[in-house]
Amino acid sequence: MTGRGGGIGLVLVAAVAENGVIGQDGRLPWRLRSDLKHFRDLTLGRPVVMGRKTYDAIGKPLAGRTNIVVTRDPAFAADGVVTAPGLDAALGAARGDALRRGVAEIMIIGGADLYGQTIACAARLEITRVHASPPGDSVFPQIDPACWRELGRREHPAGPDDDAAFTMLVYERQSG
Repeated sequence: MTGRGGGIGLVLVAAVAENGVIGQDGRLPWRLRSDLKHFRDLTLGRPVVMGRKTYDAIGKPLAGRTNIVVTRDPAFAADGVVTAPGLDAALGAARGDALRRGVAEIMIIGGADLYGQTIACAARLEITRVHASPPGDSVFPQIDPACWRELGRREHPAGPDDDAAFTMLVYERQSG
């Protein structure tokens, strides 16, 4: 299912704690240096769509990717990013970029509002399940097993620069 991506598959990429938390006060509530390479490998060479708060938390455009920031603030501008006033405009820009790059995916990388708006039309979920339950004010939408089938998982113990162990999970939308 490709949904709002216009023939290009939407992939949600998120690190999610066991209690569903993905953020606290505009920041990740953990540090997982071991997961950063995985995130980079998943998103490199693809358009990434994010909300303005996610962009602010990252602090700069992600290299090797077209960074599309959804914001309601018409005055918001940042070097190296494309801004969009809403999700449909962002997906239109991402679709054009994906076609130019010859890739078939648009990566949705946060935050909670964008995940909530796109999970119903996403083709795949790339979830890093963080084995912790920190307090937080942003949560990932529920992953409904009636809609999503787990394709794979890889367990990772906490590395020297990680706050917790984690599991990398891949889900695809169930057909039917």
